Amino acid sequence: MAGVRIFRSLEEARSRFGPSALTIGNFDGVHVGHVRILRRVCDAAREKGWTPSVLTFDPHPTKVVAPGRSPRLMTTPEQRCLLMEQEGIRQVLILPFTPEVAQLKPEQFAADVLVQALDVKAVLVGENFRFGHKHAGELGAKLGFLVEVVPGVTIRRAMVSSSEIRRLIESGNVSRACRLLGRPFGVEGEVVRGHGVGGKQTVPTLNLSTQAEVLPARGVYVTKTENFEGARWPSITNVGYRPTFGGSELSIETFLLAPLDGPSPKRIRVEFLRRLREEKKFDSAELLKAQILRDVGRAQTYFCRVPCDN
Repeated sequence: MAGVRIFRSLEEARSRFGPSALTIGNFDGVHVGHVRILRRVCDAAREKGWTPSVLTFDPHPTKVVAPGRSPRLMTTPEQRCLLMEQEGIRQVLILPFTPEVAQLKPEQFAADVLVQALDVKAVLVGENFRFGHKHAGELGAKLGFLVEVVPGVTIRRAMVSSSEIRRLIESGNVSRACRLLGRPFGVEGEVVRGHGVGGKQTVPTLNLSTQAEVLPARGVYVTKTENFEGARWPSITNVGYRPTFGGSELSIETFLLAPLDGPSPKRIRVEFLRRLREEKKFDSAELLKAQILRDVGRAQTYFCRVPCDN
């Protein structure tokens, strides 16, 4: 990743990181609340000539301290780094979260990690910072770095959070999740061979195999599909078990609403824009195909209002 430096251990970052303006957190999804913090980090760094930086963790700390409560994640650490780079962040330390890190007291973490290893000059945190605002401020005053609390973001009187966005996606409310993320929610992966039924009995589809932990609820969605060479297509996508054909494995099948103009892509990203309906079992392939064509009509109406390139 060319634009942002990624460090994967404290030893690698030591003496190469500071002076820095830093924020600390998991930043799963890099939603609009996170973006507010990241932009403030960049502003503070620009004012003083520091490097705008992020300290994040892998795995998620709850996988170590409370595995039963560990959330499914919307983004990989690498995806988060790319999104942070788009907001102006110049470097990220992805700190391996181990039982030893979990046992560090806040005072030791601030002194050994933030000051000695990362040479932080300012720490900017959200309102839900785990050490607490007052404690962080006291540590900053003692150890010589500034602490600033960045207010959270509310949309329609609801506080934006990664947990709320996950809930919305997994309930199928992808359009509201888009507003809280500040962009469409998407999953990516390899295009794999399907069962051959769609091309023969209904409509041909691209079948996506993904390692994503968070997926939309079963149903049919208006989507945008893109490959990794810059091509993009309006599309509709079914997430489900293909009940009309007796399917037993979850599949993600995408029908492109525009021609490929080339070979079938090997890897794609599908962005979910709006839910059209629940997945349903039909009495025949012909009835399913008729419903798919109605879904296509609704999706085309959507894209008349919101072009695919937006």
